[in-house]
Amino acid sequence: MARLPTLIRTLWYLRPEQWTGQVRRALRHGVVPLAFDGPAPTLALAEPKTPFLGAPGHVYAEDLDMLRMINREVVFEGGIDWTTDKGGPLWTYQLHQFDWARSVRLDPETRLAAIGEWIAHHPSGVGWDAGPTSLRLFAWLKLLLAPGALPAEAASREQVLGSIADQVKTLAANLETHLLGNHYLWNLLALVFAGIVLDGETGQRALAHHTRLLAELDEQFGADGAHYERSPMYHALLLENVLDLVNVLAATPGRGPVGFEDGLRTRAARMVGALQVWTHPDGDVAQFGDTALDFAPRPSQLVAYAGALGIEPANPEPPGVLRQAGFVRLEKDGFVLLATAGVPSPTYQPGHAHSDALSFELSIDGRRVVTDTGVFEYVPGDRRQIARSTAAHATVVIEEKEQSELWAAHRIGGRPDVAWTQIEPGRSATGVCAGWATPEVLHKRTFALEDDGFTIEDRFDVAAKSVVMVLPLAPGLDPDLEGSRVRVPLGAATLRIELPKEAEWEVVSAPAYPEFGKEVERDVLVGRGSDVVAASWKFALEA
Repeated sequence: MARLPTLIRTLWYLRPEQWTGQVRRALRHGVVPLAFDGPAPTLALAEPKTPFLGAPGHVYAEDLDMLRMINREVVFEGGIDWTTDKGGPLWTYQLHQFDWARSVRLDPETRLAAIGEWIAHHPSGVGWDAGPTSLRLFAWLKLLLAPGALPAEAASREQVLGSIADQVKTLAANLETHLLGNHYLWNLLALVFAGIVLDGETGQRALAHHTRLLAELDEQFGADGAHYERSPMYHALLLENVLDLVNVLAATPGRGPVGFEDGLRTRAARMVGALQVWTHPDGDVAQFGDTALDFAPRPSQLVAYAGALGIEPANPEPPGVLRQAGFVRLEKDGFVLLATAGVPSPTYQPGHAHSDALSFELSIDGRRVVTDTGVFEYVPGDRRQIARSTAAHATVVIEEKEQSELWAAHRIGGRPDVAWTQIEPGRSATGVCAGWATPEVLHKRTFALEDDGFTIEDRFDVAAKSVVMVLPLAPGLDPDLEGSRVRVPLGAATLRIELPKEAEWEVVSAPAYPEFGKEVERDVLVGRGSDVVAASWKFALEA
């Protein structure tokens, strides 16, 4: 438990609906499943306009004796144990979300058997929480709409639809207002998806949430199209489900309220444009905040999915700038630099934010060179603390203090003041940060593209007693450090970095978490200095 001052600083930012949601949740002692008392709904469409995207890349399932997700394998004896916690909390949620059941390795009968076992053997418990229920509704309804994904037997499909009606009713009564953020948005997305797909009373009641959904999309995805939690992974996951809604609406003309489909299309176009700002030349997203690779669809899949629905990217203005989210993309001659100067967001639920102000990722000639640390898991402990810490990012640690007051697995008390102060699109960007524990030291950092590479200028308005400059390299790179100069072989070329001479430099080994449940070692350049007021970096290629 956090100390009282930390707790106060954390709770200060909560919204009234989060307070009332917490009270209501405590009084209910968890989610109590509700039964729909009418006839089972029917499907309003036979199949989507275009095929849905496939199961997540991290999933492996051939039968019901073993499931592998997020790099953790759980073996069952005699069928799936729906109460298992062997894989950890996130794995358990993945189990009950049922995306694994969409694996191409599973046959229709096995998929149906798994759904039937869940209905029969999980009448209550964690699987009925609003989070897994929301994503399970997407998974089951997609299976029902995908030709050949489930057996055509009418009685079995009616059983599935009857359970879906119960889940829709239960979800609508347990919206995650105690959390808000992506949880609450997924609740609304799932309800409206069910409302479009299902005929009857269940569908009518669920579709009534469409107005609230549009309002929440506008809050969570600003004018720049980027999700306000500042995680490219969560942005991609949410974008997929927004496109799913457009997909089923396009298959049922006139099904949605007037203007609803057009509103979703406009918002989705901005989301696709924002995602491309976050995409490295290797085709995958940057790992800012809580972002694991191989968890969400790749950007190319989402762009193609959107294109199949007639949605073209609406790029942010100015190009390469996600102003509200606090990201800038600078690109020239094979250098692609992605930098951030955003506060932990949203203020009332920054659970997926890291201490990453004024940090950056860098690709050169299509290869990642400077990378974030990623995320291993969502339980409190050393790995979670490392992933969120200032020292895990390509920025500066001032006086051995964190930029944000991190605690537990998802909590933040005190927050830094962070902002971009000047941006010349495609050329340079200047940001400032004053950490929550060191407000007297204002760190100013300028990223600038040059003819032969790029530079970083760090300035401190008050001489910092101690600074630790951090440059985490992508796994697999082998730096050669000599004094304040380092060379990093990149195949046909070599990256030369002139490091700030105000620091003593060393190469240390540190963990990186490119995927959930996966840890690799990589080299990190660490420079330590004292009474520093200015420091310069120069990155250039040499043959």
